[in-house]
Amino acid sequence: SNNSLLNCIDMDGQCNGFDHALMKAVLEAVTIPVIASSGAGKESHFSDVFEETKVQAALAAGMFHRKEVEIGSVKKHMEKVGIRARIIG
Repeated sequence: SNNSLLNCIDMDGQCNGFDHALMKAVLEAVTIPVIASSGAGKESHFSDVFEETKVQAALAAGMFHRKEVEIGSVKKHMEKVGIRARIIG
């Protein structure tokens, strides 16, 4: 694999944000790109993980499936704080 999807099961579904300490520890131990997963519950959790760690990507599922947050609102938030997000459509 050319990257690692890091899923923190302790944060999964908690909606309290990504586990930054875990992300940083893994990033120090590996040389491949890391994708943050598990814990997002609001738009700022994405900008926080990019600003506070060196992850190359971040994902969420539950908050979108439950319609608590719209994908477009996350992308707009990211653009507003100066973090590139792929905007399609």
